[in-house]
Amino acid sequence: MWLNFAYAAALTAVSPLVLHRMIRHGRYRRGIGQKLLGLSSEQAAQIRGDAERTIWLHAVSVGEVNLLPELVRRLEKHHPEIALAVSSSTDTGYDLACKHFGDERVFFCPLDFSWAVRRTLKNLRCEQLVLAELELWPNLIRCAQDANCSVRVINGRLSQTSAARYQQFAKVLRPTFERLDAVGCQDALAAERFIDCGVAPENVTVTGSLKFDNAPRSRDTTEVNERINWSGIDPWHRVWCFGSTQAGEEAMALRVYQSLRSKHPELRLILVPRHVERFEEVASLIQSQGLSAVRRSSNDSQYADQWESEEVILIDTIGELRHWWGVGQIATVGGSFGDRGGQNMLEPAGYGCAVSFGPNTKNFDTIAKQLIAADAAVRVADEAELKQFVSRCLTDIPAADSLGQSARDLVNKHRGAYQKTLEMLIPEQVGSRQQAA
Repeated sequence: MWLNFAYAAALTAVSPLVLHRMIRHGRYRRGIGQKLLGLSSEQAAQIRGDAERTIWLHAVSVGEVNLLPELVRRLEKHHPEIALAVSSSTDTGYDLACKHFGDERVFFCPLDFSWAVRRTLKNLRCEQLVLAELELWPNLIRCAQDANCSVRVINGRLSQTSAARYQQFAKVLRPTFERLDAVGCQDALAAERFIDCGVAPENVTVTGSLKFDNAPRSRDTTEVNERINWSGIDPWHRVWCFGSTQAGEEAMALRVYQSLRSKHPELRLILVPRHVERFEEVASLIQSQGLSAVRRSSNDSQYADQWESEEVILIDTIGELRHWWGVGQIATVGGSFGDRGGQNMLEPAGYGCAVSFGPNTKNFDTIAKQLIAADAAVRVADEAELKQFVSRCLTDIPAADSLGQSARDLVNKHRGAYQKTLEMLIPEQVGSRQQAA
């Protein structure tokens, strides 16, 4: 009960900021009923249909949502009797989930008020709550346990910093970890940290990272080819895609691009900002450099025109980055030059791009180290090293291609996490099916 008061106090304290963002950016207002009150019985009935069993899959935002389509496909194939409900916490995550799964079974995750999560659990009648990577909400996890709904974490990751912080507040948070029925971890180090935080050792297993399985296998897809055609790319172009960028990274990319494009007329740049509210800012930044911003949202196609070096393609849409990585030969993964901790570098790696990222990859620490150890990616410390990396990819194409091939090989070597995750979620059915086979 005290958590409800704490959440209410926190919500009251930040309400002026929330109201400001609602008015200025339209943030937080969508799904406000579901967030504060939970999922209604009518909405839950639409999701359940005639199914007697329901699994609730929660993915906080875009990155986590992108882990689910293959898992959902396999669950639907092997267990069509189970209804699957998908929630997200952000507007962008919700929109992408609707695109993948249809809006009839997607909803906004309730805030961690006991009445909201209890209502959602009751109306969904779910037997499992599946959390992608980790969303540690004490009321949600406790109420799920009270409702005889098992709580399982897939693709679990826990950085050293996060684990230390959780252990500092062990009196409050350890019981929440102890309530987790199963945790499928990306690696052994994450498994150790979950155990240290309170998860029973027998409930922890290493399934590997779903991001390896989820990484692309080929550039020769309808989605990538459509974007190549849209861009007006010539065969002699070398395309540099800088994706999931945060403030400061676009300016750095533009300075590097401006310093190289006269010497390398084949170079082209694609920028993909992480957040919707920064699209206008980045478009203005491109124009301030004397360049033209070709916006994905407002330009039907570049196919009839040649992509000139004075034009920078700005992807101001959501959920497309995965396919735009396949357009480039050179990739820089954003969020790694500031404090965000990086983004998923396995998507460009799966395409065989020459991959680089900045010094801060704490959110993908193990994957970054695996790529570097396999000579499958390059970590650059700053703008000067980024320029050196891009320049070398232009002047030594065999070396860049070798880097990309090593990245693709590493991704293929580590595939297989989806099957292990499925076995963790529904072990008895998977086991009996394999014995029957």
